[in-house]
Amino acid sequence: MNEKKIYSAHAAILTANVIFGLGVPVTKFLLDQWVTPMTYMASRCLGATIIFWVISWFLPKEHVERRDLLVIMAGGLLGFVISQTLTAWALEFTTPVYYSLIATLTPIATMLMAAMFLGESITREKSLGVILAIAGAALLVFVGWKSGTGSNDLLGIVLTILSVLTWVVYLLITRKVSQKYTAVTQMKWIFLVSTIAVLPFSWNEFPQTALYGGQFGWDGALAMLFIIVFATVLGYFTIPYAMRYLKATTVSIYTNIQPVVASLIAIAIGQDVFTWDKPVAAILVLLGAWFVTRKE
Repeated sequence: MNEKKIYSAHAAILTANVIFGLGVPVTKFLLDQWVTPMTYMASRCLGATIIFWVISWFLPKEHVERRDLLVIMAGGLLGFVISQTLTAWALEFTTPVYYSLIATLTPIATMLMAAMFLGESITREKSLGVILAIAGAALLVFVGWKSGTGSNDLLGIVLTILSVLTWVVYLLITRKVSQKYTAVTQMKWIFLVSTIAVLPFSWNEFPQTALYGGQFGWDGALAMLFIIVFATVLGYFTIPYAMRYLKATTVSIYTNIQPVVASLIAIAIGQDVFTWDKPVAAILVLLGAWFVTRKE
């Protein structure tokens, strides 16, 4: 395999996760002041659909087999609609730091699901990694339940875990089709089916939000533009590209960058406070991820 393409795939997924990390506090800001979870999702879906279809008009047409199209669409419903809706709901109840720390369980969840459904082996070292990561997550759940700074950290953490699981399923089921088609071809279909799925449930909420209901503000509009253009279009464009040259487990490792970026920004702008459990949990979860993916 071309070594330059492998390096570019690593650079792409690194960029995506830095953007996703920045997107966590931006999403929290939007949900607190400007939009509801469903209008947030509908904005992302509709904006990304328009952008990807316009881009596709200027590129060579790519025929997608019906069977592969069903996989791409199913992956879109899981990896974007369900996973990101759960993320939006989670950030209504918990803080960006708690959310992003739980999101670092992605490599562990990927390994466990790969073992369950693809027959991949789990070594003692990987088992130790799973135990450490679960201990870190359990610490966050316990402290969040007792004295978290979110409105309902326990519920937010549970929703985050469900978001991670659906994202992992997306990575696994779209691995093969990601190697056959370009990122634009995949994304235009993923976001089209996502828009069709989300818009009916969010249409009536648009007039009730501050951003779309007559209280327009440039800070809200620019934050939503960042989410659509960078955290959705650019971020999700890089994922299928990286999946063409890297393993799903390798791609999931880069999720560990998100809590670093999200936590620094969230604490800096006052969305969260620094408490003892966060660095301890981070060490446990990241150490667990290192044991699971050390060979990668």
